[in-house]
Amino acid sequence: MITPFTAKGDLDLDAHIFNLQKWNEIELGGYLVLGSNSETAYLSEVEKIELIRATVYHARDDRPVLAGTGLESTRETIRFTNKAGELGVDAALILTPFYYRARMGDTAIINHFLALADACEIPILLYNVPKYTGVNVSSKVIAEISQHPNIIGMKDSTGNIGQLVNFQKVAHTDFQILTGTASVWYPALSLGVKAAVMALGNCAPRQCVKIQEYYEAGQLEEAASLYRQMVPVNTAITATYGIAGLKYACTKTGLKGGYVRSPLSELTEGEKSRLDKILIEGGLIQ
Repeated sequence: MITPFTAKGDLDLDAHIFNLQKWNEIELGGYLVLGSNSETAYLSEVEKIELIRATVYHARDDRPVLAGTGLESTRETIRFTNKAGELGVDAALILTPFYYRARMGDTAIINHFLALADACEIPILLYNVPKYTGVNVSSKVIAEISQHPNIIGMKDSTGNIGQLVNFQKVAHTDFQILTGTASVWYPALSLGVKAAVMALGNCAPRQCVKIQEYYEAGQLEEAASLYRQMVPVNTAITATYGIAGLKYACTKTGLKGGYVRSPLSELTEGEKSRLDKILIEGGLIQ
């Protein structure tokens, strides 16, 4: 989920709750608070806790709440993950440590996640997003950590189908591999992936859900057609315009996107105009 901020850069909890209530009306599978598109790197711990509390309280009762709790040290990640569990989070999505990325080889990543799994009081998932971390986990890591009963899955945001297949090949049968980008949503479904956590779910949740519904109903042409329609939108709100573009798209589609937090910049008028055209072509706005 995005994190709305006011023009002054303050956390806008009312807007966050408004968005959550809108998403409650759509058949989403659950919520991730404190993900990459939540601008988590710019949040204080107090703000993170406020967002977790608000999400847990206002989410539909039948929907799990995940929280991004990964910090750089194993010790701090355990502490914050258990704090999130106390606040009612169902599972934690944990980013790979990356600051000392040259030393984050297979052994370091494996040891980190196994230590977390032993000490964390809620289930955990590995979050693989080399775009931001510069760390791309290997099949060896997945083969090893997926055997632990408290490591229940991973979000893979690489968009690399070949890597996704390799992860499926080596992972424990109970290990859930979720795609982390709408750019591979239809191909991932065809490979047996059951769920996704993706930026596009903020501004086009109905379309993301419908692709899966079409696929599971055997309406493959309809699923593929809608997926193709959404790919340019996804590219625009991720690779091209980033979080500012995602928040703008959310506002245009009836949510409260709010502002980005500095040092991120708002879209220019020219960028807004170009994004409007993409949203119109994608059928999200008139």
